[in-house]
Amino acid sequence: MAEISAGLVKELRERTGLGMMECKKALSEANGDLEKAEELLRIRSGAKASKAAGRIAAEGVIGAFLSPDEKCAALVELNCETDFVAKNEDFLAFAKRLAELVAREAPADVDALAKLPLEGTPVEARRQALVQKIGENIAIRRFQRMQTAAQLALYVHNNRIGVMVDFAGPEDVGKDVAMHIAFAKPQHLHKSEVPSDVIERERQILAARAKESGKPAEIVAKMVDGGLNKFLAEITLLGQPFIKDDKQTVEKMLVARKATLRGFGFLVLGEGLEKRSTDFAAEVLAQAGAAR
Repeated sequence: MAEISAGLVKELRERTGLGMMECKKALSEANGDLEKAEELLRIRSGAKASKAAGRIAAEGVIGAFLSPDEKCAALVELNCETDFVAKNEDFLAFAKRLAELVAREAPADVDALAKLPLEGTPVEARRQALVQKIGENIAIRRFQRMQTAAQLALYVHNNRIGVMVDFAGPEDVGKDVAMHIAFAKPQHLHKSEVPSDVIERERQILAARAKESGKPAEIVAKMVDGGLNKFLAEITLLGQPFIKDDKQTVEKMLVARKATLRGFGFLVLGEGLEKRSTDFAAEVLAQAGAAR
């Protein structure tokens, strides 16, 4: 049997929101396979699918830029080691200039961005100079860029989440949708965009959970269909309850306000990155002591 590390238990807890002992038991049964353990917990407890955007965040900021004509926008994730540096004026200004450069030059990737001139000096040289000045490692992790013939809306929440929305309609609709995305973090625009393998995996989990209810096959089939529709609504922007009025979906809100949505993009600071933690071992000990 594979050894179950505290870090593995911690990651499963973050994915499912369930207790430490439940997660450890599931990992033991799955022989340390994180994906299988997550499926076991979702079948047994009804835990929701994990959202990558809800993972632990590293330090830094999301730099953002929207062109004056609102036709082009960019987001850049700039990482550092501490929250203190993330508030540094030079660090913030560098992130903003990077976003403007991405919007203007449309580099292919981070390596291409590093070679572009920024005020006469290559971006990489600017980064190194900032590292020397501030005294912390600084990394340009990733970026997104959008360009449209319609209109773009840009929203940044606490420098940690950046959202771009490509839309047509009243100007306030774009901002409302961007704020909704920052809160709900949809994975797709419409259910037709969800990959078939994702749908099939969810169907299998729902089917296994429904069979445990002991209900007749026709009821089980309806439970699976209902659960799948709910899942697709949760991960797609148009199917989600609108943040300002949860009695209607985003799609119905757009229809009511005579607006259309063409696409969106967003970055969440530190998504998928590990962050140093000194509290987890203490938490394990505390829980072990409480269980005596």
